[in-house]
Amino acid sequence: MGIAMGLTIVAIVLSPWGKQSGGHLNPAITLTFYRLGKVEFWDLWFYILAQFVGAVGGVCIARYALWGALGDHAVHYAVTVPGVFGTGIAFAAELTISFLFMITILVATNRARLAPYTPYLAGALIAIYIAFETPLSGMSTNPARTFGSALHANYWQALWIYFLAPTLGMLGAGEVFLRSRGGVPPFCAKLHHVNNKRCIFHHA
Repeated sequence: MGIAMGLTIVAIVLSPWGKQSGGHLNPAITLTFYRLGKVEFWDLWFYILAQFVGAVGGVCIARYALWGALGDHAVHYAVTVPGVFGTGIAFAAELTISFLFMITILVATNRARLAPYTPYLAGALIAIYIAFETPLSGMSTNPARTFGSALHANYWQALWIYFLAPTLGMLGAGEVFLRSRGGVPPFCAKLHHVNNKRCIFHHA
């Protein structure tokens, strides 16, 4: 499952749509790039709206394409819930993996040698998280992804964790990145920049 999701992330970022949009699938990522001065105010809200609508729509398609299997008790629409160690550990885990994910993206996209590999690094992290972090928090890092499942399952337990922890973790990564560079912002908000698609973001 982890490998499949990681490869999906890579495929989306490298797709024509991903190259055009920047490959943002996560509102916490877009919000962090907004904080770093790379995304316009109105673009931020259009992105976030699209991410939540996409998450809800994706679960809806899977719900009917799989003939109701997604609603089976064993699957429960793939909701993200705290693991056996409780909400505190789940919050800390989500905060940590989100911080690491965002700092990896920022470092990679701002190093000429690493930038072409950013989609692969992001995909690899998702695969690793799903394989090893899932027992702690259910592995989200993405408020929209969690909301999409929660809405269809009508299951709202500890939803605040999956909105707050990823957002704080990624914003924290942005602050660390800025301070480590003496306030110099990142080059761009695209996860894959060197392509033939027009860039709508602010450049350094």
